[in-house]
Amino acid sequence: MTNTLLPTPPLFSTEDEGYMRHALQLAAHARDAENEVPVGAVLVQGGEIIGLGWNRNITLNDPSAHAEIMALRAAGEKLSNYRMPGATLYVTLEPCAMCSMALVHARIGRVVYAATDPKTGAAGSVFDTLISDRHNHRVAVEGGLLADEASTMLREFFRARR
Repeated sequence: MTNTLLPTPPLFSTEDEGYMRHALQLAAHARDAENEVPVGAVLVQGGEIIGLGWNRNITLNDPSAHAEIMALRAAGEKLSNYRMPGATLYVTLEPCAMCSMALVHARIGRVVYAATDPKTGAAGSVFDTLISDRHNHRVAVEGGLLADEASTMLREFFRARR
């Protein structure tokens, strides 16, 4: 009999879960208050929230106004610095290529996402942008935290729009 090691899912802390729940609240705000695709992001450094974001593409007429970018912009303004080494981003949907490259440039230490994006995900689903050895910085990636809640919110949003 062959002893096969199965991959073990990442272990998330209660703090991780709390920040992701906050990101889910921001996603619900995007959906309910602005009729945006429900994606929320919370950026944390040293145990302090330094940036919050939710999708605002439609509201701002800005194709770059994804939740991750909005959180990075808020943190950059707060810190007076575009680099956030060691910070963790909690986001309800796997980052796309645009957001992933912004996270690399910001020197984010870790990304925790909820739902995978099988069409444009750049944290392992379609692309591996965050961990590519072609960059001078790599971001640790963990996915699946509260994935069911995030996936349900996204699925219901798009079902209602069709």
